[in-house]
Amino acid sequence: MAKNKETAATVRVRLVKGLRGVQGRHRLSVKALGLNKLNDVRELKDSPQVRGLINTVYYLVRVEE
Repeated sequence: MAKNKETAATVRVRLVKGLRGVQGRHRLSVKALGLNKLNDVRELKDSPQVRGLINTVYYLVRVEE
């Protein structure tokens, strides 16, 4: 049952825009999400910290829940 709960509490994030011309702080947020190249996808634990990073770079990423 714990695994079922674990999969429900994840969020998939895809980098859809390049980092050229982006603020340094936003580059660090993308790196903190574990995204390196265009179209990279990471499945992350859905937490307030991760949601905050996603909200910071909302124009660079797509959330696939």
